[in-house]
Amino acid sequence: MSLEEATTDNLEVLINDMADKLQVVNRSIMDPEDYDLSKYDEIKSLHDVIQMKGQLSVSEIQAFVQELGQYRK
Repeated sequence: MSLEEATTDNLEVLINDMADKLQVVNRSIMDPEDYDLSKYDEIKSLHDVIQMKGQLSVSEIQAFVQELGQYRK
């Protein structure tokens, strides 16, 4: 599956994948419907960084979740 195209399905995959990687317990803050599709490129870039990082520290997880919050509707 290619995640290069900005679609709602791809956005859902990105958000759910990041929620898993960031070990988000409260999944309501990671509801794909709450994120703006026009910010897809920024969200995809953040997803790519998370994928490349591998293991994340607690402070990195908090920073990524905070950054994601900026892309909510």
